[in-house]
Amino acid sequence: MDNRKKYWFPAKTYGWGWGLPSAWQGWLVFAGYIAALAVLGNVFPPKNEHAAFVIGAGVLTLLLLAICWLKGEPPRWRSGGRS
Repeated sequence: MDNRKKYWFPAKTYGWGWGLPSAWQGWLVFAGYIAALAVLGNVFPPKNEHAAFVIGAGVLTLLLLAICWLKGEPPRWRSGGRS
């Protein structure tokens, strides 16, 4: 059995942050984020309820970033090579 930690979100090859999910749990979180944004857009249409939509999208994005921070590969600046 492999003892290495399985990350839901791998680090990007270039830059800082995470790439697309590498585990089904990460894909579930990502799909939930997209679905929640769609629901938010229907409940608070950006054309009519701009402030509410922006605040809601900000909260959802912060939640996604928190999950990436907890379940993703530790972020650091990367310039292409794996070390």
